[in-house]
Amino acid sequence: MNDEYTLAYTNLQPADIFDVLDELGFLCSGRFLALNSYENRVYKIGIEDGDDIVVKFYRPGRWDDDAIIEEHDFALELADQDIPVVAPLEIDEETLFQTGPFRLAVYPCHGGRAPELDDEDQLKQLGRFVARIHLVGATAEFDYRPRIDIESYGTESRDFLLESDFIPDEMYEVYASVADLVLAGVEDCFARVGHVQELRLHADFHPGNVLVAGDRFHIVDLDDARTGPAVQDLWMFLSGDRDEQTPQLGALLKGYQEFRRFDARELNLIEALRSLRLMHYAAWLARRWDDPAFKQAFPWFDTRRYWDEHVLTLREQVALMQEPPLEWRDFDLH
Repeated sequence: MNDEYTLAYTNLQPADIFDVLDELGFLCSGRFLALNSYENRVYKIGIEDGDDIVVKFYRPGRWDDDAIIEEHDFALELADQDIPVVAPLEIDEETLFQTGPFRLAVYPCHGGRAPELDDEDQLKQLGRFVARIHLVGATAEFDYRPRIDIESYGTESRDFLLESDFIPDEMYEVYASVADLVLAGVEDCFARVGHVQELRLHADFHPGNVLVAGDRFHIVDLDDARTGPAVQDLWMFLSGDRDEQTPQLGALLKGYQEFRRFDARELNLIEALRSLRLMHYAAWLARRWDDPAFKQAFPWFDTRRYWDEHVLTLREQVALMQEPPLEWRDFDLH
């Protein structure tokens, strides 16, 4: 990525953030906290005589305005259906603003912790929310946001890494070989499933993007909203081995099917989608490596040990994609 974009955040200072918020009508108290975000920059800001807000500065060069506004419109559409998605604040009927090289949006601030993946009631509730998101997502299509597909998540990620200097020389052929096996396995999984409905998704729906406070849930960060199969918004809540994942899946789908039918064929895509995410994540780190924040946050990335472990993980995915899909217990999907 262009150095102008990669290093842009080095010029983003607290005073600049306060100035642009002041222009938008917020009287900042001076309280300032950087939140855990690397792709963009996200800050919790104290407001005089008001609730805290969160301001998000989009990484320059990643999305164009149409794609960002489409994300905002989707979030607002979901919130209008009483789905607890944290949508951007509308100011003079706008949600996207500009300061220097940055586009930004302002959000209400909500606290909470990640959901407990061994809590059946929480998983059922998450399944209900996902189904309701998908009911809305199926009513229209994205015009400007991409699809989750093998080419962009898998093939392009592999090619970028092979053309870069990150893979140690002695690991180059090993990575190339296992990446090809992974992509072949992903192709086989999609071929087994055949045609499934694709719809507008959260697409990055994992425990870190859900805040639980008491009995209240808040769903955040639609920055990666894309078109894809429904199971993409479910599989990241599955953790552990097969015996652990099976009851988690059952709880999610019990909640999901209270609102929307789930196509059981999509269970064949779980390990394929996991494999694509692993490949995409490695390439994402490489693409952002010139950003000083990435070197500080992910110092292990540029090491031989990382690539040893990454290749091992990909080999495991090749095997997992050849196994039968997860099953559910005491729950009939049909």
